[in-house]
Amino acid sequence: MSDTGKRHPEGQISVEVRGRILLIGIDRREKYNGFTPKMMRELQEAYTRLDEDPELWVGVLFGHGPHFTAGLDLPKWSQAMKDGKNRREDDDERVDPVALGRACRKPIVTAVHGITFTLGIEVMLAGDIVVAADDCRFSQLEPKRGIHATGGATIRMVERAGWGNAMMHLLTSDEFDSEEARRIGFVQEIVPRGRELDRALELAEQIASMAPLAVQATKASSRRFVEQGFATAVAAFRADQAKLAQTEDAKEGVDSFVERRDPVFRGR
Repeated sequence: MSDTGKRHPEGQISVEVRGRILLIGIDRREKYNGFTPKMMRELQEAYTRLDEDPELWVGVLFGHGPHFTAGLDLPKWSQAMKDGKNRREDDDERVDPVALGRACRKPIVTAVHGITFTLGIEVMLAGDIVVAADDCRFSQLEPKRGIHATGGATIRMVERAGWGNAMMHLLTSDEFDSEEARRIGFVQEIVPRGRELDRALELAEQIASMAPLAVQATKASSRRFVEQGFATAVAAFRADQAKLAQTEDAKEGVDSFVERRDPVFRGR
């Protein structure tokens, strides 16, 4: 995977560093950004880079061209699905973009537009904040193709939208718009088409101005509650706070408050 280079017939994932932000772009626009195994591997690599590089504090995921993604390019995945081998043995070493395995510790803001089907919904729900263009077309249409969603939709759609709303969209394979996606909690903001990436970057920049270790601890606490429950999340509060309180950034937070200036955090 590289930031530049010739377009590959199997698509590619672009990466660009802007300050503390890693922009991750889905790029197979001639095929509605339909995912190939190559693209999924590169997306894993991009998420892993974001997770492991201490100089990167926030990720922004977006789609090149007129659509976010039509999801998996099924003919390129069907045999692996039949064999039950649509995961590689070393996948656990990398961050899982749908966060069913190793999850990214850094926050991810997703900008969606146009067609956002199947895997597109699952990836955006695995992130943290979603900005949607007003032209989005969402569908979790796996039952229409004789399969069911295995990238987290059957879990996260229930979690976000409640049983009835989730079943309405999962079982009918219907198509719904940005307003419905916001109503059921899938997206946080709707903006005019063409503004979605700019707005996602604005949010990412705001997050990147915060203390990164505190941001990551905040995300981890919320994930702990979702995955392990109330008591486990509460039990971790004091130790996590004590660890943060000893950082240089915590001292900077206090100093900037006393000195009435904006803090300058360094992630340590």
